[in-house]
Amino acid sequence: MKPFNPKPRPCKGCGKPFVPAKPMQSVCSPRCAVKKVKQDKADEKAQIKTRKEKLKSRGELTREAQVAFNAFIRERDRQAGHACISSGRALDWSGNQVDAGHYRSTGAAPHLRFHEDNCHAQSKHDNQWLSGNAVDYRIRLIERIGLERVESLEADDTPRHYTLDDLREIKAKYRAKLKELKGRA
Repeated sequence: MKPFNPKPRPCKGCGKPFVPAKPMQSVCSPRCAVKKVKQDKADEKAQIKTRKEKLKSRGELTREAQVAFNAFIRERDRQAGHACISSGRALDWSGNQVDAGHYRSTGAAPHLRFHEDNCHAQSKHDNQWLSGNAVDYRIRLIERIGLERVESLEADDTPRHYTLDDLREIKAKYRAKLKELKGRA
């Protein structure tokens, strides 16, 4: 076995060169050792997060993209001062009483789930208990975006197949748009 002949090497904690006292020593001081352990833990956490993100299913990514989209829709309509799209009543923004209701439901028209004209702030009562209150929704939707755009929504049956990357981009896009809206408020 060869005798240990230390050569200067860069410290993994601070980056400064040092002469190790032991063959496997990678840091110059206890302070740098603590710093390196913390950095290693942070790196491991980031790697785990990246691996988990890559393993997400289409369903999980769709739900996450939908949550980001719905949050943007609610904030957009809150800042605009809109009332419930179907009943016309003022919305209670203080609690969890507002949904992002779709004119054409995500079950009937999943290709329109991320279409901003198809989704507006709606009271939970109208969205969940009155099945979206579609007749009144259409009347107020025409007032808000115009008959031409409503008819375009109703005629749109173009299939859209979102890839996993598309869903990640949609999620990031609407999170950024929400952040921008909240920054203006």
